[in-house]
Amino acid sequence: MIPNDITTTDHTTPARLQERSLRVLMITCEWPTPERPQDVPFIVRQVEFLRRTGVDIDVFFFRGAKKLINYVRAWKQVHYRRTHARYDLVHAQWGQSGLLALPKSLPLVVTFRGDDLEGIVGHNGRYTVAGRFLQLVSRSVAYVADEVITVSEALSRHLPPRPFHVIPSGVDLDLFYPMPLAEARRHLGLPERGRLVLFAADPQNPRKRYWLAQAALNRLDGEQCIEMVIAKGIPHNKMPLYMNACDVLLLTSLHEGSPNVVKEALACNLPVVSTHVGDVHARINHIDGCAIVGESPDEIAAALRMALSRTNRADSRRTVTVLDEKRLTEQLIEVYQKAVIKKKL
Repeated sequence: MIPNDITTTDHTTPARLQERSLRVLMITCEWPTPERPQDVPFIVRQVEFLRRTGVDIDVFFFRGAKKLINYVRAWKQVHYRRTHARYDLVHAQWGQSGLLALPKSLPLVVTFRGDDLEGIVGHNGRYTVAGRFLQLVSRSVAYVADEVITVSEALSRHLPPRPFHVIPSGVDLDLFYPMPLAEARRHLGLPERGRLVLFAADPQNPRKRYWLAQAALNRLDGEQCIEMVIAKGIPHNKMPLYMNACDVLLLTSLHEGSPNVVKEALACNLPVVSTHVGDVHARINHIDGCAIVGESPDEIAAALRMALSRTNRADSRRTVTVLDEKRLTEQLIEVYQKAVIKKKL
């Protein structure tokens, strides 16, 4: 499977799309709610940047919750919208969202982000039957979609043989930037001395494997004054403070698509120690102070020891400038245009 060469020139764009903005129905199974206002900031940001360029987007949010009735209700609502509104295409976030656009009457673009292609991890640390079914559904949706996007090259191994685009989630470089460690700790009320390891995930999420992070830290017990800082449910605009207050980010996930937390840490020059998931290897492999590790607590502890022994931050911000949201938005619009053109041929 080879990524598409994303090229769309003005002379191939339909005249009516040059005269007006694209109108897109975006379907997503994740979106901020009053109960969970910090959910999926990367999708919210993508929508915001698309709108800034003039793309007209309606967001349709639904919760499947593994219940068929929820999908049926959402499917009816989506088809009502498609019938009574004039859209140029449908963009589904995650494979299961693409089900609501079938059968197709408009060009369909699908972004696959991780669990939809990798599967779901249960509390016993194993992939669930529901997760296997989700993989099957996602592959089927990928087969019929007009254009397919993955957030990392690694996810493509789960796709059926077909062209695809790799467009990772972007980073808000105006929000995530380096600041003095002492200042960040003072803002958060964290101890001025000692070494802090950031675990930026919900410890109850089995995919994140907090138990592995804790086991690794236990290997360092007594060697240094080290504490784990758990950033769970933190407002997105406060995450830069945590990343600048800590000395290393630890990611022990079983799988990821293209973890934004790693890219945001790099934007703050925070060293990263991570398991080999998603596109993390490509992001940190050549950055001093960062390390890719296996699943042994001893190996993870050794990498943390190395990272915590450094006196300088990682020189990593320069490596994520290519993830500027403006540039990625341009790529996404080109995929939109390509889908519309393909449908008209």
